[in-house]
Order: sequence, then structure tokens, then C-alpha cells
Amino acid sequence: MAYQGFAQEYLGMPAVTRAYTTACVLTTAAVQLEFITPFQLYFNPDLIFRKFQIWRLITNFLFFGPLGFSFFFNMIFLYRYCRMLEEGSFRGRTADFVFMFLFGGFLMTLFGLFASLFFLGQAFTIMLVYVWSRRNPYIRMNFFGLLNFQAPFLPWVLMGFSLLLGNSIIIDLLGIAVGHIYYFLEDVFPNQPGGKKLLLTPGFLKMVFDTPEEDPNYNPLPEDHPGNQRRDQDQNQQQHPQ
Repeated sequence: MAYQGFAQEYLGMPAVTRAYTTACVLTTAAVQLEFITPFQLYFNPDLIFRKFQIWRLITNFLFFGPLGFSFFFNMIFLYRYCRMLEEGSFRGRTADFVFMFLFGGFLMTLFGLFASLFFLGQAFTIMLVYVWSRRNPYIRMNFFGLLNFQAPFLPWVLMGFSLLLGNSIIIDLLGIAVGHIYYFLEDVFPNQPGGKKLLLTPGFLKMVFDTPEEDPNYNPLPEDHPGNQRRDQDQNQQQHPQ
């Protein structure tokens, strides 16, 4: 029963959330089983551009460290807020959601070229949390039963918690900064006087990820009407009985 419940929950996840969280879990499992090592995954500009190890542009977003509290903490937040974004403000807009992934990953990679950052998955999670929190400003949050606050403070609370654990806050600040850039360009600037939408999802992403909407003005040919198709089937059955 537990397996069936887990399988049902897993299959019920939206596509992008399921793909990203699965990739993160499988990458961590592969490291734990020693199929690969973190040294094959981390962000290294020299190895990327000189040795053409292009996969590092992606794998550095997939590894959150060895199994432990930090890993499960990140996975819970990644799953929760990635799913709420995809099922909420990006519902029916999978291509736009994928474009946000690409835009955020691109900015973080640019920053990584000038800083000694090896893994950017946590920054990516904070970016997702930040965008969700700004789009849901009136939701009340509770952090481990200790703090009550409104959603826009959540990224800063997570950064403070990371600081208490002795981690560097550079990653968290990077995620907040990239999340704010996306939120400003997508939600704030287009609604200001003289503003316009600057982040335009490429057409090929829409072709791949978004199912085309039916044209309300489309009028099918008479022979394509369901009633006519049913009548033709009945006539064929009468002419060619089994």
C-alpha cells in the first residue's frame, strides 16, 4: 500500500518538477553508490571550456551533497516550491516555466565564472522559493513552529537558518538575487509606465512543452462531425457484418 501511494504521488507530480527532483535524487544516489564522484560533477570553467566537459553546466545543479539533513532539507523545499510554482502561476505554461529554469541557470552560471562556486543547486532552490514567495505575498508561514511571518520573508529566513548551520550565505544570496531579477523583469517592469515584457519564451520551447490550444473559430468539415463519423461506422458494419 505504501508503495502504491508513493507511486501515485510520484506520477501525480507535474512534469518539470518530477524530472528535476528525480535527476537530483538519482545523481545523489549515484554518488553514494560510488558510480561517480562529485569531482566529475562540480562547476569548473576550465574543464568546461578547455576539456569540453559540457555536462558540468547541468550536473552542478543536480548534486546537493551526501545523504544527510542538508540533502533532505533541500529536497523537501525543492519539491514543494517547484511543484507549487508549476501548478500555480505557471499552470498551463510549461514552456514559460522551463524558460525560467534556463534563465536562472544562465545567470547563476555567469556568476559562477567569477566566483569559486562548485555546486549551484541550493541557489536554484532559493530562486524558486523567492519567486513563489513574491507571487504569494499574503500567505502566512510557520518555520518549525518557531517563527511566524509572511511568505516574502521566507528566503531570508532560510538564509538565516543556513547561517546558523555554519554554511556560507553566498549561495543563498545568489539565489535571492537571481530570483529577484526574474521577478522584476517578469512581474514588475512590464506593469510600470513605459515598461514592457523583456523575457519572451522562445517559440521552440512552446512547440515542445505547450500543447496547442484549440482554435475556437475552427469549423470542421461536415464529414468530420462526430455524428457523421458514427453514422458511417454503422453503415460499414451493416455492409460488412462480422
